[in-house]
Amino acid sequence: MFKVVNWMIVSRSQLLIDLLDCRWPQEFLVKLAKASPATMSSLLSSQQITLVVFDLATIDLQQAYQLQKLIEREHYTVKTVFLNFPKQVDAKFLVHPATTSGVFYSDSDLAAISSGFNEILKGRSVIPTDLHKSLMNEVTEDESEHLTIREREVLQALLSGSTNLDIANQLFVSESTIKTHLYRAFRKIGVSSRGQAIAWAQTHMHEVRV
Repeated sequence: MFKVVNWMIVSRSQLLIDLLDCRWPQEFLVKLAKASPATMSSLLSSQQITLVVFDLATIDLQQAYQLQKLIEREHYTVKTVFLNFPKQVDAKFLVHPATTSGVFYSDSDLAAISSGFNEILKGRSVIPTDLHKSLMNEVTEDESEHLTIREREVLQALLSGSTNLDIANQLFVSESTIKTHLYRAFRKIGVSSRGQAIAWAQTHMHEVRV
């Protein structure tokens, strides 16, 4: 008996949802569930979803990070794919080797995406070469989940109640750079929110001192 494969698209774009709903069920022989960031969790709990596709053109990176962490924590057999992955912003913190099956940049066309999803259906990962190399370099440089000096500085600044903009001004970098450091630190220490990071830093202060 043919087993139906269930995928989910998480997007705020009805146009994209309609486009994919017209193509993917026939092209990949899958059933496509549609969700917003707010409804993803409840749908995951009620349906046998195997793959979640995030549309990063309509989802804030911080929200995507929190949703990805939820999948890692509560639905570890579910794989994730990112559409419209930004090239100009460092969003590597979203990519997790255990759960991320595919990454497609915002300039990827439908033919490239279709080809990539066919590979994903075969159990392969589809991640752009430049992004994969960058991820591998980070692993080589870092060797483990240890916090970098800059990540420690940012965590310390959180304890003083500083906003991202305050921290950016203190460290003479952009606010988006601070967000990137925060998301990476969040992943390394196993938290998904600013409050949890502050609580962690308060408990492990000796580990975050520079």
